[in-house]
Order: sequence, then C-alpha cells, then structure tokens
Amino acid sequence: MSLSNKHQCREIITKAVCGKGRKFSTVTHTVTPPNNPTSILGAWIINHQYEAVAAGDGIEVVGTYDVNIWYSYDKNSQTDVAKETVSYVERVPLSYLDPKHRASTVEVSAEATQEPSCVEASVSSNGKGVILRVEREYAVELVAETKVHVKVCGHQHGDYEDKEFEFVGGEEGDFEDLDFEELEDEL
Repeated sequence: MSLSNKHQCREIITKAVCGKGRKFSTVTHTVTPPNNPTSILGAWIINHQYEAVAAGDGIEVVGTYDVNIWYSYDKNSQTDVAKETVSYVERVPLSYLDPKHRASTVEVSAEATQEPSCVEASVSSNGKGVILRVEREYAVELVAETKVHVKVCGHQHGDYEDKEFEFVGGEEGDFEDLDFEELEDEL
C-alpha cells in the first residue's frame, strides 16, 4: 500500500451519505362523496405522515394524508365536506449510489420538499365523484458505512515541528467536568 517512503494510503471505514435521490410526481385520486357533487368549492390535504424504507436500489416513501373536499350538491342548494384518507407508496430512485457501502448499516431518510397539495379538483364526467390532481416531491438519502482512502504523509511533508499553534475557545481544563462514559452511551 505504500506510495513512497513519505506517503501511504490507508482505508478508513466511516459513516457517509452513500446514496441520494429526488422525485417530483403528480397523482390523481377519485373521491366519491355521499351526494352527487354539483361544483367543487375547495380541496385541501392535511395530516400528511410518511416514512422512508430501503427498497433495492431505491427508497420507498410510505405515507398517508387526509383529503377534504368542500362541495355543493342538489343543484348548488346544499354544501358538505367529503373526507377520505389516502395511502400511498412513492418509489424514489437513487441518482447516486456508492456500490461499496455496507448494506447491513444502511439508514434511509426522506424529506418532503413539496408537501402533497391539491392543484386541481373537478367533478367527474359521470357526476358522481371528484377527481383530484395532487403534486408532491421528496428528496431521499441513504447513509451507511463505507471505506474511504486517505493519503498519510510523513513528518517531512508538512514540517510542522517548528510551528506554534494557538487553539482559540477555551482554557486548559475546560473538559475536566465531561462524563465521557455518558457521551459514549449517546453515540
């Protein structure tokens, strides 16, 4: 592994972001209220909850949200709110994936960069339901242990022996009160 007498390469195992992805999508839902709608007065999405799950070479975002539709019926003489919970699975491909990550150490996460929102609501052609167009976007990350290679330089390379270093930020002994066993447990 030696490059020369002065330099060596070493492998270090570290936890790093080993995969990333992003996906924007538009989905359509059909909700059938108890009364045949005449017109749509409003549509909202609330109570969005989700989690990320590793799935092969991608990450799946699994979640639910509630759709609330305010609509008129009986020739615009009455109004009501239809409520429905929608479950979904959104597969987000990874645009980058380190092939040398340790699969047994994988942790995945997702962030809704655009919360699900209704961009269009209309009465269906048969007049019995409401068609919703919903947009949503997620950014995902895969964190795992992986190996990185670092170059190790001998003392001659930097020649730091004749330099004095000043460390700003504390007096000697500032760390005497730290409980290292408690810190280790947190890690």
